[in-house]
Amino acid sequence: MKPSIVALLPMKGNSERVPNKNLKLFNGKPLYRITLELLLDCSLVGEVIVNTDSKTIKNDIQKNHLNKVTVIDRPAEICGDYVSMNEIIKHDIQKRSADIYIQTHSTNPLIKKETFTLALEKMIKLLANGYADSVFSVTKTQKRFYNEDATPMNHDPKMLVTQHLSPIFEENSCFYIFTKESFAINNNRIGSQPYMLEIDKIEATDIDDPEDFIIAETLYKQLR
Repeated sequence: MKPSIVALLPMKGNSERVPNKNLKLFNGKPLYRITLELLLDCSLVGEVIVNTDSKTIKNDIQKNHLNKVTVIDRPAEICGDYVSMNEIIKHDIQKRSADIYIQTHSTNPLIKKETFTLALEKMIKLLANGYADSVFSVTKTQKRFYNEDATPMNHDPKMLVTQHLSPIFEENSCFYIFTKESFAINNNRIGSQPYMLEIDKIEATDIDDPEDFIIAETLYKQLR
């Protein structure tokens, strides 16, 4: 039997740096729909849960995406810019049981459906063999970094060939895959035995400010 998989796509209505970011038109449609439609099109995902404090987002979803999408009104106690995402996840997984959860964001519009599928298949295989309790996305970099006091962090300044540097992996927040048991033990979407799944820099493009929005939309139009 295939495991039951629920996707969590939390979205708040307010965005400080890009006003109404989730509803801002991206290639002709609200930004959030890019990721939502990918999740709906992923055959492994049985249901998508959108946790939001925005009536506008809720109404738009109910008007356009009734099938497989459940909207959860975000309670006041977990609203605000400084609430941990783990608190929102904890609330949602108490509302809906599943074998596996994948939590992602609407601000990574260049992620591919095939990447979601690959990540979920990897999680299923790892769980079956007891090798990991969670999977999260990372981007590899091989560049020279320095500490605040100008001391080298990850390299010898005399060695200028970056290809020989040990890679550093950035948690890019494109997706986190975990079980309810893993989350309960660790109180975190990254478990105690995580597996890092590397994705390329373009797919990991994140919209955090107005310039990012322009870059992401330009890349999307060029590549999609």
